[in-house]
Amino acid sequence: MNNSSTISVIEFTLSDFPELCHMRGLLFGLFLAIYMLTVLENLLIVCTVGASHQLHTPMYFFLANLSVLETFYTTVTVPRLLAGLLAGARTISFSGCLTQLFLFLSLGSSECFLLATMACDRYLAICRPLHYPAIMNSRLCLHLALSAWLGGFLASFVSTALISRLKFCGPHILNHFFCDISPLLQLSCSDTTAIETLDFVAALAVLATSLLVTAVSYIHILATVLRIPGGVGRRKAFSTCASHLLVVIIFYTTTTFMYARPHAISSFDLNKLVSVVYSIVTPLLNPIIYCLRNRDIREALSKFFQSTRPS
Repeated sequence: MNNSSTISVIEFTLSDFPELCHMRGLLFGLFLAIYMLTVLENLLIVCTVGASHQLHTPMYFFLANLSVLETFYTTVTVPRLLAGLLAGARTISFSGCLTQLFLFLSLGSSECFLLATMACDRYLAICRPLHYPAIMNSRLCLHLALSAWLGGFLASFVSTALISRLKFCGPHILNHFFCDISPLLQLSCSDTTAIETLDFVAALAVLATSLLVTAVSYIHILATVLRIPGGVGRRKAFSTCASHLLVVIIFYTTTTFMYARPHAISSFDLNKLVSVVYSIVTPLLNPIIYCLRNRDIREALSKFFQSTRPS
């Protein structure tokens, strides 16, 4: 028996972007700027929602949760990517790889559930305005937010636990810039058919459930908005959820492409490109989308900056 097949891999080497090795400095500067701006944007939204009394509503409570979640989400992958680009520190231990995988999948699943919760909130606000204050009270908001967070972590636990029991005999080069399921399964010398099937079913369940709730909510919202007389009233009603709808479209398009597939596609270069979009670019764009299209956020930000100026 070949000796490489009997030695378990205890660490992996992340290959990040070998075809762009001549641009490492540029990539480092670009990803560092994106990461710092993403963290700053999301922290600014959290501080603004917390400081502005007019934003103490369910919609902005969930938006603040989304900002916290996306700060963690991008922090799971980008700092290690930056370390690899700057100092060549591309090795990651087996336990570190599983931890990164679990956190990344859990936060991604939590975002699915949180976006669905935000869609339900908009449905109640637009389609059931008289009952909205009584239904969406602070206690229910807290329970829904906690359910979204915990649901994401529970949804990812089984897949990660099963992957931790696989044998990895070599090679140890992980063709990605972080530990993701598809490239990790490619390195296993165990039979991964059952785990691939389970992962596909779990990803489809998370995406399909949250997407179904979101779609049904927006169908009812659209039907309600179309019954509002006058174009001004329609635009005002739909403007409260237009930003959320745009974020939903971007997020679900990329995540569905990556994870709602029964088999990993062979082009990992394409996987990396899509992963950059939903794990690095999307968290950067979401706060911009919400701030640019939301008058309440813009006004609260203006007041927040004015209050922090030295007199």
